[in-house]
Amino acid sequence: MAAPKKGRRPAGGQSRPGRALALILIAMVALTGGMFWSGHTTPRLGIDLAGGTSITLKAKAEPGQESAVNETNMNTAVGIIERRVNGLGVSEAEVQTQGAENIIVNIPRGTNEKQAREQVGTTAQLYFRPVLAVTSGAPAPAPSASSSASPKPSSSASSGAKVGEKSATPTATASTQGRALTEALKAPSPTPTATSSAKPKATGTPQATPTPDAATAALEQKFTALNCLDPKQRTAAGQGVKASEPTVACGQNAVGQWEKYLLGPAEVDGKDVDNAKAGLDQRTGQWIVDMEFTDGGSKKFQSITSKLSQQTEPQNQFAIVLDGEVVSAPRVQTTLSASAQISGSFNQQSAQDLGNILSYGALPLSFQTQSVDTVTAALGGDQLEAGLIAGAIGLALVIIYLVVYYRGLSLIAILSLAVSALLTYVLMALLGPAIGFALNLPAVCGAIVAIGITADSFIVYFERIRDELREGRTLRPAVERAWPRARRTILVSDFVSFLAAAVLFIVTVGKVKGFAFTLGLTTLLDIVVVFLFTKPVMTLLARTKFFGNGHAWSGLDPKRLGAQPPLRRTRRAHAPVDAKEA
Repeated sequence: MAAPKKGRRPAGGQSRPGRALALILIAMVALTGGMFWSGHTTPRLGIDLAGGTSITLKAKAEPGQESAVNETNMNTAVGIIERRVNGLGVSEAEVQTQGAENIIVNIPRGTNEKQAREQVGTTAQLYFRPVLAVTSGAPAPAPSASSSASPKPSSSASSGAKVGEKSATPTATASTQGRALTEALKAPSPTPTATSSAKPKATGTPQATPTPDAATAALEQKFTALNCLDPKQRTAAGQGVKASEPTVACGQNAVGQWEKYLLGPAEVDGKDVDNAKAGLDQRTGQWIVDMEFTDGGSKKFQSITSKLSQQTEPQNQFAIVLDGEVVSAPRVQTTLSASAQISGSFNQQSAQDLGNILSYGALPLSFQTQSVDTVTAALGGDQLEAGLIAGAIGLALVIIYLVVYYRGLSLIAILSLAVSALLTYVLMALLGPAIGFALNLPAVCGAIVAIGITADSFIVYFERIRDELREGRTLRPAVERAWPRARRTILVSDFVSFLAAAVLFIVTVGKVKGFAFTLGLTTLLDIVVVFLFTKPVMTLLARTKFFGNGHAWSGLDPKRLGAQPPLRRTRRAHAPVDAKEA
């Protein structure tokens, strides 16, 4: 009879369970270390647990232009609203679309509800303003007797009938800056007189309005003191200013440095832009932004560019101002009318962003507040406490069932549940800053449901092992023979759960996504834990006397399982055959 080959693994066997245990141990240590290294040791809480304000906005289009409410414009609106809310000093605000027409804004506690509603509920304001002066973003230093230098205009310019992008501007001293401001404000405005709609009132007594010198001095002082390096000052610089009034604003130049601008009255607004899109210049191979204006916008743009092209730098620039911030300040080289082209140090992303900004300002898209819900931290805490109590009760019942029915095998199940819980917690803590995952009440419910899914995997495997023992096999081969059958059942069950979670995540919106995401995550972790922890640990424990000999408290006692060994006949040992008889 041929001798058995060495090194052959039993059917469904695992020859080296230590490798799998070492792999999951390394993963747990690495994830836990990453959690402490990142400083995010607790999961990020959603608005229903941390408290705050939830605002639902509905997009509306002007009659005849219903196509303006589309996916591209909604995503652009989400980015603008998110920037507005974060400009209030709110961290980790959630802004997301819901369906085709709604936007949900979740603002954590610490923000004034009225101010937040005003910030997110108004349409973005886009203006084209002539640049009167520009200097460094930091506040001007104290004046000195030696500060007599004047700022030099930049020598860079665009060629042809294009609008060149802004460049870095030298910093001016306080005294020079003051003289430049005074000259810019007193100089004839490049504003066409035809666009002015203000009419003097024929009254017998003078109006009680500030004198031009007083208004100039106030604007000069505001411009000098403005610090664009401060996010709060940068956000508040151009807020609350009428389009017909000069203002100050902040913006970044081509090299990413903050600059402050003194801007004249708005000549063109976003509604005058008919279309704007990014593209590649066929001659230079650089990214550009093409703009097309409406009929009325073309006349305005032609008039202002005609006057700006005759000015010296920086007064030959016009600033594209969105919500009080300068997003671009190109120079004007020649008179333009129905279309314009913005060129400069663009890459694909920056060109597309500017095109979206210009297009959004041109669309008749406004938002109506549908609902404003305030969730207090106390209410969220009570709900979380109730959810945790329910989860603890469910976990306790599962453990009691495992101990009573499976006895010693319950130790493996409890350790597996502990490993799964640790991995779930660490991943939730890491996914918060990584992808913005927030633990809300539906997500807690998903984690509670996952307890049953994980326990079901253990039960399937344990019952397969018991079936093998009932057929008369010893524990070690029973563990290995039961694994392929249990593995197929576990994979099919987890695949169905994960598929349901994926479909739920795709078709739902809002907080239900948290439930679907958590259910899918814990389902994947169940496979990892069963394959890399439960099965290897079971293989190692089968080699011990307590489990291998079928102790009464091991949960694998053949007598308790109803086994009647031997169920299979063993081969009789043949006596050695004498050579002569052979």
